[in-house]
Amino acid sequence: MKETLVILAAGMGSRYGGLKQIDGVGNHNEPIIEFTIYDAIKTGFKKVVLIIKKEHQEIFEESLVKKVRPFIEVEYAFQDLDDLPDGIAVPEERIKPWGTTHALLSCRDILKDDPFIVCNADDFYGRNAFEKTMEFFHNGIGNDVYCMVGYKVENTLSDNGTVTRGVCQKDDEGYLASIREVMNIRWNETHDGVEYEENGEYVPMEMGTPVSMNFWGFMPSVLDRFMEIFRNELPHGIESNPLKYEALLPNHVGLLVKQGSSKVKVLTSEDSWFGVTYKEDKPGVVAKIQSLKDDGTYPDELFKQ
Repeated sequence: MKETLVILAAGMGSRYGGLKQIDGVGNHNEPIIEFTIYDAIKTGFKKVVLIIKKEHQEIFEESLVKKVRPFIEVEYAFQDLDDLPDGIAVPEERIKPWGTTHALLSCRDILKDDPFIVCNADDFYGRNAFEKTMEFFHNGIGNDVYCMVGYKVENTLSDNGTVTRGVCQKDDEGYLASIREVMNIRWNETHDGVEYEENGEYVPMEMGTPVSMNFWGFMPSVLDRFMEIFRNELPHGIESNPLKYEALLPNHVGLLVKQGSSKVKVLTSEDSWFGVTYKEDKPGVVAKIQSLKDDGTYPDELFKQ
């Protein structure tokens, strides 16, 4: 197998105020994505596919890819607003990308034969997530059985604003029973509990609730399934919200589970997640990254030749 890491890096960074996918957080200006690729290499992944906007290729090449190419095979895939099923046109004034499912589908001609991880460029997952997913791949459970790595909701919040998470429920065998995208999750006023917005009011969320951070382990069979869902959903999405509709991976994984066409094993990482949803999150991430270098988890320079 050529286990592949697929990184979602085509976002616009509107809340962050810049191209956060390659914003440096390490003492050598390494972005989070560089630590993700390092962990994948250490775990045995053999290829990385970067899903980006075409106009960002040069800056990705210069700031990241030329460093990692000696250590792992790298390919680009481009999320293009015009890459739509036949007969469907981009609505006038639409700028926003079509979401994470559409981004993954931009790799459909690359990911034909081998298992792959999909994850976000700006989230730090920790090596344990890669180790558990690699073990899952090698167990050979089946072509229509996938996996996800979940984190406790309280370990995924920002102190600087609300977040959106895929809230998960498991069945008795540890497979995903349901997942729903929940917006506006935050700490409560006393910072000892979690709450989220529902029907205009904030209500409590149980501590320890498992959430998806968009870290998925898939077999190639999932691509045809996602394409069918996207093709069927897109006309309704455009009709209801032509400028902002998005096709989101957590929602579509949940639909596959609901249909009974696929199973998704819920794995749990022992590592802490952290990320940069807002610009104000960056100093905390910088400090955590440095502590991981100081304790020997990562070398001072990740890709020193």
